[in-house]
Amino acid sequence: MQTYKANIRILPLKELLDPQGKAVANNIGSLGITGVQDVRIGKFIELYLDAESKSAAESEVEKACKELLANPIMEKYDYEIKEL
Repeated sequence: MQTYKANIRILPLKELLDPQGKAVANNIGSLGITGVQDVRIGKFIELYLDAESKSAAESEVEKACKELLANPIMEKYDYEIKEL
């Protein structure tokens, strides 16, 4: 068994309204920050797991994303897996 760390990023689909992102985009100028065209706010998850191989870890992370962590109707996800 080997321990792996998965960095998972989940964001709302571009086609959907992101009210939190819009609020940040509309108000960031008040901080003197210019040039911001769009903001998307999502989730970042660090998941640690033991698996026989990197491909086995990827399979488990994919299952977790599809069935628990992300709502595929409203969100997209991607991840990176590193051996520890």
